Amino acid sequence: MTKKQAIQLFEERKVRTVWDDEQEKWYFSIVDVCGVLTDSPNPRNYWKVLKHRLVKEGNETVTNCNQLKLRAFRHL
Repeated sequence: MTKKQAIQLFEERKVRTVWDDEQEKWYFSIVDVCGVLTDSPNPRNYWKVLKHRLVKEGNETVTNCNQLKLRAFRHL
């Protein structure tokens, strides 16, 4: 399975992505998406709290996974 990593831009904000050739799907960093949609100063914490609330409500779409590694943004 080959993966293509890329940085996508959404309203001039960076979102980390990975393309899966085998499944022909894009995967997006939920932390980056939360940051774009909420303008939160700490999107990682925003996602952590939201995920906890969803689990508490019985939402089963959230996995019991802390974090996957994605390439960090390179600041110039």
